[in-house]
Amino acid sequence: MELDKKILEEKIREYRTFKSCSESTLMGLCETAEYPISQSEMCKLACGFAGGMGGTFDEGTCGALTGALMANGLLVDDEVKIKANAKELFNTFKEEYGTVRCDKISDYGKDKSPCVDCCVFIGNKEADLLK
Repeated sequence: MELDKKILEEKIREYRTFKSCSESTLMGLCETAEYPISQSEMCKLACGFAGGMGGTFDEGTCGALTGALMANGLLVDDEVKIKANAKELFNTFKEEYGTVRCDKISDYGKDKSPCVDCCVFIGNKEADLLK
């Protein structure tokens, strides 16, 4: 499946103005892929991963990455490929940002300026893996 990265980025950026990183990334990917799941269901699925985990801005994994991992599980049918993609997403994100931890990236939630770019970056990586 080939996703239009321009549409994907627009959706992620738009959602990130009022949704969390996990929600924005999941919603952008699933909607661009035209996956049959409602916005409400995606929000319920992803909201607990916001701000690292539960909005703690602590040691939890960045919501952009967890959103991409959830989308990966929905958009890929093969469990072996899901796991391989998850490892690739994790490693690529960590290489780009030096960590996967929300607290380190966002200074414990005090600086959310990197958040949109994190979402777009990992959303594009998932799009590449879906090809």
